[in-house]
Amino acid sequence: MSQPAQQQDVPGVQSKMTPRPDCGEDSYQGAGRLEGKAAVITGGDSGIGRAVAIAYAREGADVLISYLIEDEDAKDTARLVEQAGRRAVLMSGDVSRPQHCRDIIAKAVSEFGKLDILVANAAYQMTRTSLEDIPDDEWDYTFATNVSAMFHLCKAAVPHMGPGSSIIGSSSVNSDSPSPTLAPYAATKAAIANFCASLAQLLGEKGIRVNSVAPGPIWTPLIPATMPPEKVESFGQDTPLGRPGQPAELAPVYVLLASSEGSYISGARIAVTGGRPIL
Repeated sequence: MSQPAQQQDVPGVQSKMTPRPDCGEDSYQGAGRLEGKAAVITGGDSGIGRAVAIAYAREGADVLISYLIEDEDAKDTARLVEQAGRRAVLMSGDVSRPQHCRDIIAKAVSEFGKLDILVANAAYQMTRTSLEDIPDDEWDYTFATNVSAMFHLCKAAVPHMGPGSSIIGSSSVNSDSPSPTLAPYAATKAAIANFCASLAQLLGEKGIRVNSVAPGPIWTPLIPATMPPEKVESFGQDTPLGRPGQPAELAPVYVLLASSEGSYISGARIAVTGGRPIL
């Protein structure tokens, strides 16, 4: 099944997508796996981040939702968090700026009094058909948003995290099977997986677990905002399952990695790819 050809301006908003992504609004059922936890999710307004925010709240966690400029999507996600009986804190701004990353962590600690879970999920990509078409500043911005932001977030967060805490990076199937038209993005996603593997070893003695999730083609606002309409129409059809994934299909993995059920999982990269192998 294909989705209609469509295009948006960067960063894209969920409310304008056809069909709307399924972030688990009507389906995710919590079971107290994260009761009393405090989480930060970057890119938490829509797509995978929104699905994770909904799941975390329904599992019992308070959530700081970091986002760029998508105010309406962010407010809607916060409403769903609050309907689950948890606190939602919204914080807009650009994670490519190191100080903003530090401010996100400081805000979470100030609001919640602690920090148990960090999900570094915000990302930027753009389709380019040749190396010459990639602007220098776009290369730099992609790395600043996807990789450097995670470094600054983790560096600020770790002093506030204790045993049992969890850091999760959003990598990609592109970390293992890079798309030639997403070269900067693919390189950053490999870096995220590698950085998480290093951090897992650095932070193990503190009892902090670090993992990455490698999604395949997932139907999020990033797709119509960064791909040509004809690519959007066929997006995800080349997977063994023959379709793009929905954000709701990622959320249970993020819950597992944040919960005590994942207590011996650290240094892993978990693939959710619709059958595309990561070996």
